[in-house]
Amino acid sequence: MPLINKPLTPHITPGHDLTRLRIALTTFFALDGFVFAGWVVRIPAVKEQTGASASTLGLALLGVSAGAVITMMLTGRLCRRFGSHPMTVVCGVLLSLSVTLPPLTHSAGALAAVLLVFGAAYGGINVAMNSAAVDLVAALRRPVMPSFHAAFSLGGMIGAGLGGLVAGQLSATRHLLGLSLIGLLVTAVAGRTLLRQEVPTPPDREDRDADTGRTMDGRVRLLVIVFGLIALCTAYGEGALADWGALHLEQDLEAHPGVAAAGYSCFALAMTIGRLSGTTLLERLGRTRTLVAGGTTATLGMLLGSLAPTVWAALLGFAVTGLGLANMFPVAVERAGALAGPSGVAVASTLGYGGMLLGPPAIGFMADWYSLPTALTSVAALAAVAAAIGFATRRAAVG
Repeated sequence: MPLINKPLTPHITPGHDLTRLRIALTTFFALDGFVFAGWVVRIPAVKEQTGASASTLGLALLGVSAGAVITMMLTGRLCRRFGSHPMTVVCGVLLSLSVTLPPLTHSAGALAAVLLVFGAAYGGINVAMNSAAVDLVAALRRPVMPSFHAAFSLGGMIGAGLGGLVAGQLSATRHLLGLSLIGLLVTAVAGRTLLRQEVPTPPDREDRDADTGRTMDGRVRLLVIVFGLIALCTAYGEGALADWGALHLEQDLEAHPGVAAAGYSCFALAMTIGRLSGTTLLERLGRTRTLVAGGTTATLGMLLGSLAPTVWAALLGFAVTGLGLANMFPVAVERAGALAGPSGVAVASTLGYGGMLLGPPAIGFMADWYSLPTALTSVAALAAVAAAIGFATRRAAVG
């Protein structure tokens, strides 16, 4: 569904200023992925340092999830009060500082506590920068939301790659301190643009923001939750493939460990490519068709990935799944934000993040009850549900 055209406010120069804002926001998305991936690749080192068992480490890692979920709704309210641009900068600073804390801990309890702080910063910056991106999408009058999420994916790939390269040379403490310094520098440079300029807000959203009760009541609240369910279905697949894709290839299809490890890489690379081409796709198909086509593609891809009898067919299925899911989360968050501003972004992001948390354990239980290939077909089922929701909400207009 095409974005509604709204006039720009006089103090924003069309083109140049909005381009600067887009570059600055894209930088924050990339930074978020870069810092988070840098932490993830050092989890084994931190586990060894704290002496945590696998189960204890798993409980400690829930601190990231708990901090993120708790903070997302709070950040939505803070964005309404102080603005999404200042909140993005503040959360960027907090994220950069908090990533240094995990390697300083020496017990699982302490690790859980600092990961709660890190997760809070991670959840906060995701809501703040997505809220800012929703406003910028409306100002640009182009569906560029996928490009921001492509930057997150690229930042994550760079952060993981760099982390792998330096893991043998630098301790986790020095590595994450380096990430912190890079993060603070990037935040200082890109943050200046966000703090100096504001994105014009469409008049209809100003009316909704002025009337908080109507913003998240009745039909609007229901639609925001529905779009959040699309985000949940998408993130469920991401979490499931991240944690179970390699095991499926190695255990069920007897793939070499190196080939099995490439499974998620195929998925992530395809998702990045899909997001880089997302704006063009949205301009040609519109949001509804993009959601339906993406969900359908992901359904077929995951059926192939989970049920294929050969490794290479499964890898192809993972890649097709990544292409299908690529733009569904960005579109869902953008639509929720267009309806209800930062509160809509917070609700959709929280549901989406919940899907990423739900995926891995749900797959595990189903694998015990049935089999891992059968369990992975749940990703296809939820992708089909997301496509159906996208089609059912095709007439839902912003306003």
